[in-house]
This record gives sequence, C-alpha cells and structure tokens, in this order.
Amino acid sequence: MDASPDLPPQNRVPIFNMPGVVTASIGVLVGIHALREFVLPDTWDIAALIDLALIPGRWSVAVDPARAEELLRAATALAGDPDVVEARQAFARYVVADPAAMPWTFATYALLHGSWMHVIFNTVWLAAFGSPVARRYGAWRYGLIALVGAVAGGILHVLLDPLSTAPLIGASAGVSALMAAAARFVFQPPPVYAGAPPWQRPAAPPLQTIPELMRNRTAVVFLVIWLVTNFLFGVIALPLGAEATSVAWDAHLGGFVAGFFLLPLLDRARR
Repeated sequence: MDASPDLPPQNRVPIFNMPGVVTASIGVLVGIHALREFVLPDTWDIAALIDLALIPGRWSVAVDPARAEELLRAATALAGDPDVVEARQAFARYVVADPAAMPWTFATYALLHGSWMHVIFNTVWLAAFGSPVARRYGAWRYGLIALVGAVAGGILHVLLDPLSTAPLIGASAGVSALMAAAARFVFQPPPVYAGAPPWQRPAAPPLQTIPELMRNRTAVVFLVIWLVTNFLFGVIALPLGAEATSVAWDAHLGGFVAGFFLLPLLDRARR
C-alpha cells in the first residue's frame, strides 16, 4: 500500500525559478531604465537624475556651507575632456547655489543606472544572490538588507569623496549587501537528512560564523575575488554609464559590510 501523500499535480514549470520579490525587483530596475531611455524627454531625465541620484558635494555643502569654496576649487582642478570639465564646473556652481539636503537620495540612487549594460550587470548578480536570501528570509527581510546596503554604501561614498559632484547611481551597493548576506550560508555543504521522506524539506542550517567562513575554502575564494574585483572598479574605468555618472567601489564595500553584519541580527529575530 502506497503511504506517500497525494501531492498536487505540477501543471507547469515556472520560466524563472526565482522568488517573486526578486523577479519584481528586477522588473522595477529594468522598467525604470526603460522609462528613462525610451519615454522621458532629456530635460525630465536630467531632472530625475538631479533629484534622485546621490551627489556627495551637495550633502557636504548642505551640512557645512563653509565648504562651498573648497568644492568649487575641486571642480576647477578637474582634468579630462574640456567639455566634460566645463559641464562639471557648471554643475558644481549649481550645487553651491542650491545645496539642499535630499535624504531620500541615499536610497533612490539605487533605482537609476547609467546604461543597459549597467542594469544587466546588477540584475544578474541580484538574481544569483538575492534569490537564496529571499527564499530563506522572505520578502521584507530581503528588502531591508538591500535598502540598508544601499544607504550604507551611499554614506561611505559621501564620507570618502565628499567634494565629488558626479552623481552616484546603481543598485550595486544593495546587491553587494545581498551578496554578503548570502555568503553567510550558501557555501555550506548540503544538509544531511537521510531517512526523511523525500518531500520533507530539511531545516535551514545555521549561519556560518566568521571563523567558520575563514575555514571554508569556497567562501574565502569568493570573498577574495569580490575584494579584488572591487579594487579594480576603483582603478579601471568600466563602461557602465555616462561620463557624468559614477559606480563607486566604496559604495559596494559599504553595502557588503552592512549586509554581512546585518544578516545575523535578522536571523536571530527570525529564529
């Protein structure tokens, strides 16, 4: 006599084997870039970039107006294409004339991207590392980690480059936070549950501690590759966007550190 349960028939297999919140996140990022690329007039797109991107110099002058002259001197000292330098100097004068603090930009900059390559690069990593986090912790913890990572990355970028007037854009800091969170558990060996019914889902293994991660060769290789890659981000200019935008290695690092240390707190709360 067959004692196995009557499982519902599988009528169709999903095209994208990702949690719904990850699919929705990718749809939002792609949709926003498509809207900017194909629908918004250039003037509206520039206005959206100014209002939603994170501009360190604007925050520096808003917090300390005495730094306005320092910011203008930094813009004057820029080297490169004369037209680009002139545009950045003009934008620096605009920032000094209207140094309004915009706290929402610490999160909204993550919704904007400089090119389709930039969007694809971030969404591929989001699918790879956001999916295990969403499966294990659910939609709101997944979203919280991404948000805190974006904010932490933006804060570190402003602290390290306070006089920059190049708008910071891209979801890389939030994705880096999800990468760090996933690294705490995805590199463990699969759980052993011999003797259990094949339909029974094993309990999620506990997070690896930092010493355990350092003894995990796969995790160490991943961390080293990530650090080296982000070092190269800071040395080599990658064609991920327009010259007036920036994808900063320090924002990646801030997001990664935030996700790495935030996840254990969320894991304790979940348990």
